Amino acid sequence: MEIERKYLIDHPPAGYDSHPSRAIEQAYLCTEPVVRVRKEDDSYYLTYKGKGLMAREEYNLPLTREAYLHLLSKADGNVLTKRRYLIPLEGTELTVELDVFSGKFQGLVLAEVEFPDQASADAFLPPAWFGREVTFTGEYQNSRLSRL
Repeated sequence: MEIERKYLIDHPPAGYDSHPSRAIEQAYLCTEPVVRVRKEDDSYYLTYKGKGLMAREEYNLPLTREAYLHLLSKADGNVLTKRRYLIPLEGTELTVELDVFSGKFQGLVLAEVEFPDQASADAFLPPAWFGREVTFTGEYQNSRLSRL
């Protein structure tokens, strides 16, 4: 189960790019249900995500590079590229996943925070540098961006 909240970021915090990061490329084979392939640095995955906005099922299966490239060629829509920075959230055990997009969505920056349970997600108070919450609108779901 994945439980996360997502925010649009207008101004990332100073020094965000000094945190550990990963290069991500992903594309969608299907958006209902969500079936995605992802390259994360030198690792490859096939992911299934169930329905939902804040909480939903998620299963990741490892792929070989060859399988990833084969499935990538069958994907519909945009291939999304971004760099994900992992920023510890001060005073908590949570981590902000700050996605800085490149390619077609250059300039888009989103923050996601994953939670251990629904109560933690409901009680979360975002830091001041977070912008508008977009968790429940679905407008910035990566599967939706892939179709724009």
